[in-house]
Amino acid sequence: MKKTINLLACWLALLASPAFAQGTDQPADTAADAVPATVVVEGRRPGPGVWKVSKGDHVMWVFGLYAPLPQKMEWDASRVERLVAKSQEVLLPPGANLEVGFFRGLTLLPSMIGMEKNPDGARLQDVVPADVYAHWQVLKSKYIGRDDGVERVRPFFAAEKLLNEGLKKNGLVPYNDVRGDIGKIAGQNKVKLTPTILQLEVDDPRRTLNEFKKTQMADLTCFTKTLDRLDGDIEAMRVRANAWANGNIAEIARLDFAGRDEACGDALLNSDLAKTTPGLQNVRERIRAHWLKAAETSLANNTSTFALLMMKDLVGPANYLADLQAKGYTVESPR
Repeated sequence: MKKTINLLACWLALLASPAFAQGTDQPADTAADAVPATVVVEGRRPGPGVWKVSKGDHVMWVFGLYAPLPQKMEWDASRVERLVAKSQEVLLPPGANLEVGFFRGLTLLPSMIGMEKNPDGARLQDVVPADVYAHWQVLKSKYIGRDDGVERVRPFFAAEKLLNEGLKKNGLVPYNDVRGDIGKIAGQNKVKLTPTILQLEVDDPRRTLNEFKKTQMADLTCFTKTLDRLDGDIEAMRVRANAWANGNIAEIARLDFAGRDEACGDALLNSDLAKTTPGLQNVRERIRAHWLKAAETSLANNTSTFALLMMKDLVGPANYLADLQAKGYTVESPR
């Protein structure tokens, strides 16, 4: 029996998260000035169209997930429902997990306790510069309120909480159930659901967790970028959420607001722990290659496949479908 354990769960989620990595970096004041105040849409919305990947008479329909989405939006799944119903397989979104045996996993649970906290009981004011901490206090008061517990977590996790609370206060939900709805549609139509999660292997998970707990992450850049860009990034996400809800692909592709994902992902990707743990190296590239292999297998085996990708992996020159196009597949974008 197997149990999947998410090693450094927030970081792994960040690598595949649709909420972040929406473009290339810009100065914070540019992001804030480029997007006017936006009212978040409500009611029943169609969401985006689908990409079509084909070779011969085999086709794969690709749907772009995005988060955060408007809190009061109801997604109209009718278009997707028809495509899923006539497909033989649904490919779930890519990502990464650490898989260990069930009983071994139970023995690791005590090691995971305290993973979010700073080593040696340090508080945020002990590990970030005074001016950065002063900025944190202003934004914490605005979005989080009185919470002493968050003062004891690593800057990486404090930044994550600040962003999520900011989204909620702006009518957005950090996570949505569009993926779950599609899974239900597949189940109702008896369509096979195929995970595309990359399973990471480390020789000694307990040692890896303990090393992480003892080591300060290089996450100051992640923390600082979150503070500096928070209001501008949230407003950009509001615009993107509206564009996703209304199916406006051109608007999604046009806006170019880098989040803090590169800095936050690199806080662990470039850490000493990752450099000395083979299973945590080249993770982004391995996730991409793993998905590409699954997509090609499905395209070869099925006349119709439905696949889910994060919207960030569907727009721009580095999108996943560019790899399929380079291999000779025809790729058509929704209008």
